[in-house]
Amino acid sequence: MRHRNRRLATIAAAGIILSAAVALGFFAVGSALVYFYSPSEIAAAHPGTDARIRVGGLVLEESVGEDSAGAMRFVITDRVEEVQVVYAGLLPDLFREGQGVVVEGQFNADGLLEARNVLAKHDETYMPPEVAEALREAGVWQGEGDVPPEVDAEQDNS
Repeated sequence: MRHRNRRLATIAAAGIILSAAVALGFFAVGSALVYFYSPSEIAAAHPGTDARIRVGGLVLEESVGEDSAGAMRFVITDRVEEVQVVYAGLLPDLFREGQGVVVEGQFNADGLLEARNVLAKHDETYMPPEVAEALREAGVWQGEGDVPPEVDAEQDNS
């Protein structure tokens, strides 16, 4: 094999290996992505039962309860739409009605979001940025800071 043909074969082999590495990288990243939705976005375009998603909003007042199997059930809302959630684990200590929460999981065939993780805010003034943005887009919260009006009023009454 001549020197020129050997160089061409080496470049072609390197190109094939590089293309395979890039394809494997995209496949790995694509399967690890978890998209964030608000309840209104889910109502507009349901992600289906195969997608692993995150849903953020406020825990609806008087919606937290336990079902017959011992799993916790509650509703996440952006004050426009609602998403029913079932979670078979221990809820975070800071989880409570009327507070911001992000839930990660998948929808089941019954339309319930089966949560794998429930993330609650970490102090009195924090709300996850995704939740705050979703509430702003829904027209529920017009504030510039990280505290929706309901939380701010609760702090003033304390």
